[in-house]
Amino acid sequence: MLKRLVIGRAKRSEELSETLLPKRLALPIFASDPLSSVAYATQEILLVLTLGGLAYLHFTPWIGAAVVALMAVVVLSYRQVVNSYPSGGGSYTVVSTNLGPSAGLVVGASLLVDYVMTVAVSVASGVDNIISALPALADHRVLMALGFVALLTAMNLRGVRESGRLFAAPTYLFIGGVLIMVGTGLLRYVLGDAPVAESARYGIVPEQGDADLAGLALVMLVLRAFSSGCTALTGVEAISNGVPAFRKPKSKNAASTLAAMGIIAVVMFTGVTALAIVAEVHITNDSCRLTGLADCGDHTQRTVIAQLAAAVFGGSTSFGFYYIQATTALILILAANTAYNGFPLLSSILAEHRYLPRQLHNRGDRLVFSNGIIALACVAGLLLYGFKANVTSLIHLYILGVFTSFTLSQTGMIRHWNRALRTETDPVSRRRHQLARAINTTGAVVTGLVLVIVLATKFTQGAWVAVLAAVLLWLMMRGIHRHYDRTAAELAVTDPRQESTPPSRVLAIVLVSTLHKPTLRALAYARAFRPDSLEAVTVAVDQESLAVLRKQWNDFDIQVPLKILRSPYREITRPAVEYVRSIRRAGPHDVVAVFVPEYVVGHWWENLLHNHSALWLKSRLLFIPGVTVTSVPWQLSSAVHAKRPTARAPGSVRRGEPPDRGTRPRDGTA
Repeated sequence: MLKRLVIGRAKRSEELSETLLPKRLALPIFASDPLSSVAYATQEILLVLTLGGLAYLHFTPWIGAAVVALMAVVVLSYRQVVNSYPSGGGSYTVVSTNLGPSAGLVVGASLLVDYVMTVAVSVASGVDNIISALPALADHRVLMALGFVALLTAMNLRGVRESGRLFAAPTYLFIGGVLIMVGTGLLRYVLGDAPVAESARYGIVPEQGDADLAGLALVMLVLRAFSSGCTALTGVEAISNGVPAFRKPKSKNAASTLAAMGIIAVVMFTGVTALAIVAEVHITNDSCRLTGLADCGDHTQRTVIAQLAAAVFGGSTSFGFYYIQATTALILILAANTAYNGFPLLSSILAEHRYLPRQLHNRGDRLVFSNGIIALACVAGLLLYGFKANVTSLIHLYILGVFTSFTLSQTGMIRHWNRALRTETDPVSRRRHQLARAINTTGAVVTGLVLVIVLATKFTQGAWVAVLAAVLLWLMMRGIHRHYDRTAAELAVTDPRQESTPPSRVLAIVLVSTLHKPTLRALAYARAFRPDSLEAVTVAVDQESLAVLRKQWNDFDIQVPLKILRSPYREITRPAVEYVRSIRRAGPHDVVAVFVPEYVVGHWWENLLHNHSALWLKSRLLFIPGVTVTSVPWQLSSAVHAKRPTARAPGSVRRGEPPDRGTRPRDGTA
C-alpha cells in the first residue's frame, strides 16, 4: 500500500510510448544541471581568484569568456553526437563504437562517477542557498541534504514524465528570475545606479604564499579558476544519453533541446558573471580573511547569487531576494534530476552489454530503471553524509569525469566522420561531414586541454578520489563482463543430443530426522516421481531417538528402506553429504534426487527455531554435480498469518497476474 502511495500504480509495457518527452519537459529534466550551475560556477571562479586577494579579480571576465567559448564548442559537438547516434548512450556509445570497448568503458565509469557527484554537489549547493536565506538551519545541513535525496528518488521512481511535470515549473521560474535579475542589474548600471553587493566594502587578505603571484604561479592560479568555472559544463552530455526518451523525431527534438539549453546557459552565466563584476562581489573560502568584520567566527558569507539578488532587488528582506533564493535552491536540488535520468539510462546500457548486473537493465513498475535510481541515491547519500554536505569539499571531486567523456567522445566522432568520408561521394554530403569533423576536432583538442588543466589543478585537492573511484569501477565492470562471458560459454549448447540425454537411473533419497507428517508427505512426493530406487536416510546422532524412529518405522509398516548413517561426532551435514557423494561415485551417469521435508512458518521469529539443518544441508548438496535437491514444504498452523501479505508476489501487477479470490493484492490495487 505504501509503495503504491509513493510510486503510483504499475504501468504495462505497452504504455512505454506514453512516457516519451516533449521538448518543454525534456529541457528541465535533462538540462537542469547545466542551467543550475549558473548559480555557483561564477562563485567558484571568484573563490579561487581571491586566494591571492582582490588584485586578481580582473581576470574574471577573461575566464568567463573562456568558459562560454568552451560551452559553445561542447554544445555544437554534442549536436553531432545526437544526430549520428540516436539510439542513446551518448559518449559511451560513440567511444565504444569508434575507439573500442575498453575506451568506452573508461567513459562509462567516468560518467557514472560524475552522475553521483552531480547529485551530491547539486543537493549540497541547494542546501547552501537555503541556509543563505535562513542561517538558523546551518546545523541541519546533512539531514536536509539526505531528505532532498530521498524526495528526488521517490519522484523519479514515479516515472520520467511525472518528475518532469513536477520539476518543469521551478526550472522555468529560475530561468525567468535570473534573467530579470541580470537585466535589471545591468540596466541600473547603464543608467548610473549600479547595484553594490553587501561584500563590496570588505577587503580580502591573500592566503599565505598566494600574495604577489607571478610567472608560473599566476598561470596556475588562473588555470585553477578556469577549471573551477568549467563546472558550468556539467550535465551537457545528458541529452545525448537520453535521446530515446524524446518524442519522434527523436534526434531533431534532442538537438533542438541541446541548442536551447546551450543558449540559455550561456546568456545566464555571462549575465551573472558580468553582474558580479559590476556589483563588486567579494567572496572567499574563509570569512576570517575578510577585512572589516567585527567577528569573523560568527559571520556566514552569502552565496554570490544571493548577494546579487539582495543588491539588485533592494536588500535581503525584499520579495525579489527571497524569490531568487527559493528558485535557486529548488533548481540546484532539482539539478540532481539530470543525474537521476542519465545514471539509470547509462547503467541500463552497460548492464545490457554485460558490464553491470543485469538487474540494472530491468524496468520497474513505472517503466523507469528503478534499480539504477536506487543505486544512485544510496551512493550519493553516502557521499553527502561522509563529506558533511560541504560544497567546497565535494566540488574538487567534480567535472573530471565530464571532461574525460567529452574528450574521448569527440575523438570517437573524428574517427566516425573519417570512416564516413571514405565511402561518401556526394560533394554536398562530404562538405557537411568535413564541417562536422572540424567541429569535433576542435572539441577534442579544447576539452583535452581542459582535462589536463583539471587534472593538474584539482588532483591533489581531492580529484584523486574521483580518479580512484573511476579506476575501481572500470576494473569491477571488466570483472563482471568476464564473469558473464564465462557463464555464457559454460551454458552454451554445443551438442544438443548429448546434453539432453536422460540419466541412466534416478536414485531418490528422502532425508528423515523423525517420523511425522512432513516426512510422510516427502515420501509420498518422492514416490510420485517413480524413481528407479527410493530410500529414506537418517543420521544417527542420538541412540534413543534412533530407537524410537526404528520402532515407528516398523509399526507404521513403511515400505521404504531406512538407511542409518553413523555419526560419532554428532554431525548431520557431513555424513549425509558424503553418503550422497558415494552414490554419485558408484554411478556417474545416475542422478541422485534428494527430498528435504521443510516447515513453512508464519512469524519471523519461528525461522530462528526451525529449518537451520535443512538450509545448511541444501546449500552443501547443491555443489555436488548430478544431484538435485527438492524442498517438500509443510505449512504449520502459523503459516496462515503470512498468507495475506504474500497473496501476490512482487511484480505481479507488472506480469499481469490476477489477484487471488478473497484476498487483497499486496500492491493495494483492486
